[in-house]
Amino acid sequence: MKTRAAVLRGTSTARPYSASRPVQVEELHLDPPREGEVLVRVAAASLCHSDLSVVNGDRVRPLPMALGHEAVGVIEETGPGVHRVSPGDHVALVFVPSCGFCHDCAQGRPALCGRAAAANGSGALLHGPSLLKDAAGGTVHHQLGVSAFSEYAVVAQESVVPIPPDVPFSVASMFGCAVLTGAGAVINTAALRPGQSAVVYGLGGVGLSAVLGARAAGAYPIVAVDPVAEKRDLALRLGATQAYTPGDAVEAIRELTSGGAELAVEAVGSPKVMAVCLTAVARGGKVVSVGLPAPDRVLEVPALAFAGEGKSLLGSYMGDAVPRRDIPRYLDMWRAGLMPVEEMYTGTLRLTDINAALEELASDRAIRQVINTSGMLDA
Repeated sequence: MKTRAAVLRGTSTARPYSASRPVQVEELHLDPPREGEVLVRVAAASLCHSDLSVVNGDRVRPLPMALGHEAVGVIEETGPGVHRVSPGDHVALVFVPSCGFCHDCAQGRPALCGRAAAANGSGALLHGPSLLKDAAGGTVHHQLGVSAFSEYAVVAQESVVPIPPDVPFSVASMFGCAVLTGAGAVINTAALRPGQSAVVYGLGGVGLSAVLGARAAGAYPIVAVDPVAEKRDLALRLGATQAYTPGDAVEAIRELTSGGAELAVEAVGSPKVMAVCLTAVARGGKVVSVGLPAPDRVLEVPALAFAGEGKSLLGSYMGDAVPRRDIPRYLDMWRAGLMPVEEMYTGTLRLTDINAALEELASDRAIRQVINTSGMLDA
């Protein structure tokens, strides 16, 4: 079948992206689902900084690649052996299609699935090579097993989680990446307890989801840090109790918490910010890093912070989530008013507006833009 998709053929840092247009919408051939795979009509796909990191080359991926990894859609067709979903089901798409059998999956950490990492890194799907071809018959790679900036996507059944059909697509689209990663960093990785203090550095979709996770976990105080005033204001609406610029934050945090926070979440992807987070937590405090710096960036911190002060630096990929457990429970929190993710919704754009959307994200003017990939948001 044919599908229109946003394809990146070469990385670019030429700004503005709305003028340089590094991503082009192309008509691709999409093979039908194989065993263990499903065809999804993509209803809404949110734009994430991880997409931008592929475009600018910070995250090295095989090209050409059909972009998009945070989305929601409706099952159109299932391949042989599919038992988790049926045609007509609404699903959130997940960017780590865990196999369920490797060492990390068996240890309850499916976000670190080795088979999924290998497939995602090669631009393939969990059950086989890419199913996308361009007009010349050349292979187009999948982004993180999803490639959701497209009218249709074939993904592994392990990449979808059923969701209730009454959840608006524009809301549900954020749960497969931003909420899983940000809230999961607080709830799963840090295991934050009620009454503990938390600070979040970087207020994009993931960082703001960490604020929501801290709110849902009963943290106090919750401090939000970002240089952009509008993002700080939004964090306060989402549950932060204080918000500061990076230059004012550490001193204010120490004063608020009598010496330092019990948890700091780094959602910038900056080794410098990771180091600052270690100074912002108290003795025995935790720093959880969810940002994705470029591979050549190096972290330098005082070694005595660990054994000498009992501090911990933890990595968190996809919020240490178990998606089939966590997405439903986070949606329950949304229904209860504890995770008002719709506050992060910046606006809806057409698939052909993808480069303008990239520029809005790179310019820090947008949090979560939703791409109306197949026209379902107009229905």
